[in-house]
Amino acid sequence: MIKLEIVKGDITEEEVDAIVNAANENLIHGGGLALAIVKKGGQIIQEESNKIGYCPPGKAVITSGGNLKAKFVIHAVGPIWKGGKYSEDEILYSAVRSSLLLAHEKNLKSISIPAISTGIFGFPKERASSIILKAIKDFINEFDGKTTIENIRVCLYDEETYNIFLKAL
Repeated sequence: MIKLEIVKGDITEEEVDAIVNAANENLIHGGGLALAIVKKGGQIIQEESNKIGYCPPGKAVITSGGNLKAKFVIHAVGPIWKGGKYSEDEILYSAVRSSLLLAHEKNLKSISIPAISTGIFGFPKERASSIILKAIKDFINEFDGKTTIENIRVCLYDEETYNIFLKAL
């Protein structure tokens, strides 16, 4: 049985196999959560990202976790919010699903996911919470008993976002 948890905290401190980074498509980790991850995990994360070079919106790539407690960082490229008329919902869903599929392919047991696209990318938190949780629940329904993943955590930095996700659950 895959366990889903909503937690409030700093994702860079999560003790899981992989944390998900809300990345941009060029994998330049210069702001927001991405910058915090590189600051704490070390330049190796950026260097490995540079070797990958590019990740299209809705997809995810993986690097080592550097000095983080997590062994890996899965860099998911969510959408930039443009009013909802440019497939933002589908891209966000796909970014979460791609992250989970990558964790599954790598035989990981635990993953922690942030509120992708709700920071600098401006995606409305209420809308994002429903989409992110739907992508996770769909994955659980499809893969429960067929994956090494045992624990999926949604790690939210602030009280407001945490409460929005709890309500959406």
